[in-house]
Amino acid sequence: MKIVVLDGYTLNPGDLSWKGIEQFGDVLIYDRTGNNSEDIVKNIGDAEIVFTNKTPLSKAILTQVPQLKYIGVLATGYNVVDVKVAKALGVVVTNVPTYGTQAVAQFTMALLLEMCHNVGNHSNAVNEGEWTKSLDFCFWNSPLIELDGKTLGIIGFGKIGQATAKIAQAFGLNILAYSRSEKPELETETCKFVSFDELLESSDIISLHCPLTDDTKGIINKGNIDKMKDGVMLINTSRGGLIVEDHLKTALNLGKVFGAAVDVVSTEPIKADNPLLQAKNCIITPHIAWASRAARARLMQTTVENLKAFLEGNPVNVVN
Repeated sequence: MKIVVLDGYTLNPGDLSWKGIEQFGDVLIYDRTGNNSEDIVKNIGDAEIVFTNKTPLSKAILTQVPQLKYIGVLATGYNVVDVKVAKALGVVVTNVPTYGTQAVAQFTMALLLEMCHNVGNHSNAVNEGEWTKSLDFCFWNSPLIELDGKTLGIIGFGKIGQATAKIAQAFGLNILAYSRSEKPELETETCKFVSFDELLESSDIISLHCPLTDDTKGIINKGNIDKMKDGVMLINTSRGGLIVEDHLKTALNLGKVFGAAVDVVSTEPIKADNPLLQAKNCIITPHIAWASRAARARLMQTTVENLKAFLEGNPVNVVN
């Protein structure tokens, strides 16, 4: 059986092993394939099993590889695959749903704390001599924000949203959650489900943890930003397409939004003309919330288990 990994480098830049997959057949691993359809079809070749992280598998590509039987997405989000076409062609598509829960929740809080304290900037200032020249025993070059008693609105209350809420409550934050499916058993004195508009209007901080769908694309736009509190903080560790970036840039530069921290943008790698690069008080990290070694090892293990289950005729984590 021929197996192809289209873009394996981000999952395994060399600190993990592909042996789990290699036990099932002849494996060809590409570090990167890119988005060119001809290159993708060429790299798939006559493989029956294909793994992709961000290499797109569109209808135009899928219809050119009729021998394909299985697509394993090396991520939780699977919007890179036309799952409807895959299903029509009899191709099973799986994802890895929970590998990064703790990593992403921890990174979300890291972004929030950086917005509140600007630790990196203060450390750089010390190394550049500002403390040495200070007339006082301390100095700060940006506001220092205490979280206790503030309200964190979480849009999307799945496993990552819930894990983020758990950590946030330890900092004294009150949680407002908005989700397609409310779970009353998760409500406590410091965590409750509310409507989308109430979350926008009442939150001091808003964190995005929902998938990118037709319904959520551009959910952070001028109209919804206008409903938010003045001086709100925004975090996105989900998908860049949730935000209309030009609208957020304007809100940041006008001060409507105090600060934003995003680990994802609409086009990745980020383009030089992305509006957020010209926005005030905007932290941008290169889509790394998921990428701790521990999280990637879990992703690899589940990927192996997904393939094994498929080959045994009992596929799991099927998304189509």
